[in-house]
Amino acid sequence: MLASSTTSLATRHLLGAAAARSALASAATASTSRASAALVPSARSSLHSLASSSASSSASPSSPSLTRHAATRARRPALSPAAPALSRQQRRTMFIQTESTPNEDSLKFLPGQKVMESGTAEFLDTRSSMKSPLAKQLMQVPGVVSVFYGPDFVTVSKDADHNWSTLKPEIYSAIMEFFTAGHALFTDPDSQQGSSDTVILDTDSEVVAMIKELLDTRVRPAIQEDGGDLEYRGFQEDGDGIVRVKLKGSCRGCDSSTVTLKSGIERMLMHYIPEVKGVEQVLDQEEEIALDEFAKLEKKLQKDRQREEQMGFSA
Repeated sequence: MLASSTTSLATRHLLGAAAARSALASAATASTSRASAALVPSARSSLHSLASSSASSSASPSSPSLTRHAATRARRPALSPAAPALSRQQRRTMFIQTESTPNEDSLKFLPGQKVMESGTAEFLDTRSSMKSPLAKQLMQVPGVVSVFYGPDFVTVSKDADHNWSTLKPEIYSAIMEFFTAGHALFTDPDSQQGSSDTVILDTDSEVVAMIKELLDTRVRPAIQEDGGDLEYRGFQEDGDGIVRVKLKGSCRGCDSSTVTLKSGIERMLMHYIPEVKGVEQVLDQEEEIALDEFAKLEKKLQKDRQREEQMGFSA
């Protein structure tokens, strides 16, 4: 009986302790919920006050740091779109090559691109160079006497009183600036096609057609390698059998032009075309006048030398 009473008492004691702990936990949870509910409005009010204070501080001139940042932002220039990158053609520096010719007073300049679409063009004075801006600029270089355009080169000829060492820099500069700028080679676009002296016409005989074909396919490329060219001027089948041509570019006035004419052109034409009896060079009226004046000057100088020699002997 006593043991049963003791067990019942202990059981009631344990149940009371558990109930007490449960009651305390419920009370703590309720207290935490009420505290959280009370803190939410307070926290919201504090955040609102902090935001208002920050806005008023940024607008107020009393904050030196914020004022400096605002001034920096005001002074900072607006970003502009980046400039377009230069094209490869604009960035490229032109490399101009030079080649010597049999004529020591003529030099061949290769800009690395096409010069004439077809044919050739030659400028012997300032008046004729007005057709081409590049030729006009080159003729203004002191010492330059003629300019010649080939398919992919420019031949410049000088007088005997100037040296290439002083002329090359100006010629290089003129050619480089012209081609990099992309200017038109001629003021008249029709002049870009050049001469058509070796074009075979319907009215040409078989012999004339063969002469033109040989000049255009066999002779002309070889002469252009030396910075020159030739122009077909005619052939009379019923006449003397002479093919008349005009030498241009570096071949004009060259000491070896006679050798080129006779040993090269004449021999080839006579070998393939029996009707051809010879080849002669044709000169323009201006060239004939210049040669006559040069011959007169040579005679005068020779007479002066003879007179000086006679005076020296007599003394």
